[in-house]
Amino acid sequence: MQGEPGIGEDAMCLGIPGKIVEILDEDLMLAKAEVGGVRRNINIGLVHHEGEKVEVGDWVLIHVGFALSRIDEAEARSTLRALEQIGDAYEQELAELRGSRIE
Repeated sequence: MQGEPGIGEDAMCLGIPGKIVEILDEDLMLAKAEVGGVRRNINIGLVHHEGEKVEVGDWVLIHVGFALSRIDEAEARSTLRALEQIGDAYEQELAELRGSRIE
């Protein structure tokens, strides 16, 4: 994030769209999401609550292993196209996702 020690002023944190492919544990609020061909376990606790359950096939906005919000498929695909055009910031976010391990 901007202002964090060790990160340049031009750096930014991105959330990237991911598709939920499996609910792993509802009690622990864990799901498996796919982003750019990478599948990782993520925490869905911020968007999975009474009356608002995350289900297989849903799209969510993910940052470092946490689903921040649910988004629709059209918005997800549009955002992915825009992120791919950004290049470095998108690749950095994918690298962070690859490195995240929620088990």
